[in-house]
Amino acid sequence: MSIHITIDWPMIVGLIGMLVTLFAYFLLQARKLGGNGIVYQLMNALGSAAIIVSLIYAFNLPAMILEIAWLAISIYGIAVGRRQRVQ
Repeated sequence: MSIHITIDWPMIVGLIGMLVTLFAYFLLQARKLGGNGIVYQLMNALGSAAIIVSLIYAFNLPAMILEIAWLAISIYGIAVGRRQRVQ
């Protein structure tokens, strides 16, 4: 069995998205970002969107569902935070 990995632009976009998402989680655990803060939510949304782009080119259904849910939850968090800041 051999594994062939092609490093193309969708793979690079997905890797960047994964790094952004993991870095956001690290900053949350290090107490440098708040879980309800806009920066944390944007990092999660951008990271998951980038991973979705890579999954369009190398489709994996469970990963796609997970990333769509992650993006939707992040957008929800952004909307809730925005409403709270406006009030």
